[in-house]
Amino acid sequence: MSHPDRILWQPNTANPSPMLRFAAAASVRWSRDLGAWPDLHAWSITHRDEFWRTVWDECGIVGEPGDVVLQNADAMPGARFFPDAKLNFAENLLAHARGDDDVALVFRSETGDAWRVTWGQLLHDVARAQQVFARMGLGPGDRVAAMLPNRPEAIVAMLAAAGMGAVFSSCSPDFGVKGVLDRFGQIEPKVLIGCAAYAYGGKVHDTCAKLARVAAGLPNLNGVLVVPYLGDEDVSAIDGAELWADALETEDADTPIFLPLPFNHPLYVLFSSGTTGAPKCIVHSAGGTVLQHAKEHRLHCGLTSDDTLFYFTTCGWMMWNWMVSGLQAGATLVLYDGSPFHPGADTLFDVVQRQRVTHFGTSAKFIDALRNESRRPRDTHDLTAMRMLLSTGSPLVPEGFDYVMDAIKPDVHLASIAGGTDIVSCFVLGNPMQPVRRGEIQGPGLGMAVEVWSDDGAPLVAEKGELVCTRPFASMPLGFWNDDDGARYAAAYFERFPNVWHHGDFAEQTIHGGFIIHGRSDATLNPGGIRIGTAEIYRQVEQLPEVAEALVIGQEWRGDTRVVLFVVLAPDVALDADLEARIKKQIREGASPRHVPARVVQVADIPRTKSGKITELAVRDVVHGREIKNAEALANPEALSLFRNLDALKT
Repeated sequence: MSHPDRILWQPNTANPSPMLRFAAAASVRWSRDLGAWPDLHAWSITHRDEFWRTVWDECGIVGEPGDVVLQNADAMPGARFFPDAKLNFAENLLAHARGDDDVALVFRSETGDAWRVTWGQLLHDVARAQQVFARMGLGPGDRVAAMLPNRPEAIVAMLAAAGMGAVFSSCSPDFGVKGVLDRFGQIEPKVLIGCAAYAYGGKVHDTCAKLARVAAGLPNLNGVLVVPYLGDEDVSAIDGAELWADALETEDADTPIFLPLPFNHPLYVLFSSGTTGAPKCIVHSAGGTVLQHAKEHRLHCGLTSDDTLFYFTTCGWMMWNWMVSGLQAGATLVLYDGSPFHPGADTLFDVVQRQRVTHFGTSAKFIDALRNESRRPRDTHDLTAMRMLLSTGSPLVPEGFDYVMDAIKPDVHLASIAGGTDIVSCFVLGNPMQPVRRGEIQGPGLGMAVEVWSDDGAPLVAEKGELVCTRPFASMPLGFWNDDDGARYAAAYFERFPNVWHHGDFAEQTIHGGFIIHGRSDATLNPGGIRIGTAEIYRQVEQLPEVAEALVIGQEWRGDTRVVLFVVLAPDVALDADLEARIKKQIREGASPRHVPARVVQVADIPRTKSGKITELAVRDVVHGREIKNAEALANPEALSLFRNLDALKT
């Protein structure tokens, strides 16, 4: 068995990373010794004015920063970064645009469709999309909503809107009508962009009828643009719709507009999952987003204009917004639309090999699936170009770390990252100055004062508690949409610990300064008053080959809480007394007796969000007979019925 503290990757001291070069530049500029990681991070959270101004300069932010870096420096909420700055998000992402021979975007679909967009073509399309938007009456602060697959048109639309000072919001086309309107209906867009169809898992899904119903439910629309799929779709049923390509071809601009805007000008509205109620509309600033992403891409990931970034994501997951900002470093982006397992489990690594991807991002669940199938991409693909593999969406278990280094690439920088939609970035992530230890996220981001606290607000090390950030950071949201007094925003993050960001992750800071995420705080189990993270149980159960996937909840039972484990089993496997005993033994020996479930129940499926995360809270509500307020937020809402009125949970 691998030792839990085993080092899997070490920084290459012979080739200084961009973060090391940043530390050297900051040391000279501010007359400090910042060559060691602890000193660099401490400076970044203690001397935040020096740090963020250095990020602005060293990461190539385009704009006027102004003289003041931080106002109300210790107020959460209330701190303001670069209050006098002027910049434009789209201009920053397109500042490295080169000629028509250099590729900005590569698109690939599960259907085999593939094309490239050069930097010159990207500028051209953004300029013409802006003319179309202007014709539709779009101006600063107006909203553009996109229901699109992960295609170049989504990036063009976002850049065009951002250049004009409009606010962009997106979701994936597999959302139902109610799910889309629950989101876009709150922000009242002036322009809607949708697709006529999309492909997933070998099937083509027509979305014209859905798009027509969505458009009809958005009364403030001035225009609807439709991206065709087969090229012969009939969009006449969508009132006032224009085909995307036809609309752009009628325009003649070649140079985009970049309005200089305040740092806190709204850029994105992102949505919470909405599985426990109406989705929260989280508003993110242009300045905070570009500054935070530039820091993460350029310093933590070492992304440069010679690199290719491929993150498997949809337009409904914040990793799409994160990935797109890779353009700010001048990197080429690879966009993939479709299932990661169609036509087979090699699909994504086929893309990594073909495009010579240097930075590949995926979900921990995808890595687990490959591990369960005993796939060995290092034996079937040329992955020599890949320097970094990023994993997020759920905790990557220690065995997942082992699998990546053994079966994918032994010398890859494996960066498990965690943050979320709330901050459109990361609290904890990879670090090119520190080793990768098995089962641990390497550490906090620069500028992020991340700690783990007890319930009474005491910092913890090597103990589980609440993940917090004790000082303001650049990518804090502006607030929630239609929350004029900020009450809902304050309640969401600052009520538990006043003037401290409480993120809602049940976590642990290790003695090495790394972090382990044990699950969401609101999904933790509490049998006998002992808090248990759900990830601790998943790690044990999913080591058994008979278990394909699992979900665990706490069931209220006779004045206490008991642990209930639901399992989806491998094909042709049934839950019998022997398998249940082995599941409990694995949990008892691998975790503790407190983790052992009182009930183990086989189910055919597990409900998940559109971004692939399992939904423990929704299942918990079904088990307790509570109303599910927003089943439309789920990718497979029909799975909830599998958990209703189960006889196994009545005794």
